[in-house]
Amino acid sequence: MPKKKVRTLIVIGGREDKVGDKLILSEVARRVGRGKLVIAAVASKYPGPLFDEYDRVFRSLGIKHVAKLEIHNRSEANDETKIRVLDDAAGVFFTGGDQLRITSQLGDTPVHRRIKDIYESQGLIAGTSAGASVMCETMIVSSGNPASHKVKDSIKLAPGFGLIGGMIIDQHFSERSRMVRLLGSIAQNPKNLGLGIDEQTALIIEGERTFYVLGSGAVYVIDGGGISFSNIAEEEINTTVSMYDVKLHVLSQGDKFDLRNRRPEKLSSRAAAELHEKNGY
Repeated sequence: MPKKKVRTLIVIGGREDKVGDKLILSEVARRVGRGKLVIAAVASKYPGPLFDEYDRVFRSLGIKHVAKLEIHNRSEANDETKIRVLDDAAGVFFTGGDQLRITSQLGDTPVHRRIKDIYESQGLIAGTSAGASVMCETMIVSSGNPASHKVKDSIKLAPGFGLIGGMIIDQHFSERSRMVRLLGSIAQNPKNLGLGIDEQTALIIEGERTFYVLGSGAVYVIDGGGISFSNIAEEEINTTVSMYDVKLHVLSQGDKFDLRNRRPEKLSSRAAAELHEKNGY
């Protein structure tokens, strides 16, 4: 009996392999299958070369129908010709760049609503780097110094696309020393899980219930539900961040996470074997 199709997010920490075994992009291609993939290079100031690169990679992975969604300003996101690019799409892939460019140009427009419709209809939405950050309800926009331990090295948050709730996503995580800014973000929003994703690493989120890790890096899960104290609201600029009773999980390939119960576990031997067969790792 075939496995029931569920809506899926592939959330990539950035710098995924495009020349070797292409593990993560191969998983995107496998899930799109014979369908149409729309590449949205909306986050970049230079979308043309970025689209060309991903177009070449995905075609080399067997996707026959690759379409380009290029939007330079918000008014274009109301253009019927742009909306039609998404017709019959099995998946949408957001490239990296600046996440604010994505949300400010697409947020609550017909193009945004069409992308949400694709996801709600059991489609695939994937994103790398900035394209990963926009998937949650609240996204990190910037911080003065992501490695700083000071409370007021200001973390700026903004609304994301809201494809999935209950989490804040950060990318290029260990490579850019972003642990402290994710901790600060969760101190401000302790009901959310903080998910820090290394480069060449992805979360595969199926049906909003669980995710598993794919790739060579780690995923850091910060659970602030039990925080008993933080000084994140202190007014002193030079105050060092202080937080009590924060829970941290570090996951790698072969691990999965139950989003409802907030518990990590190993993939079953059967699931691991299936992944090995599909992806060859």
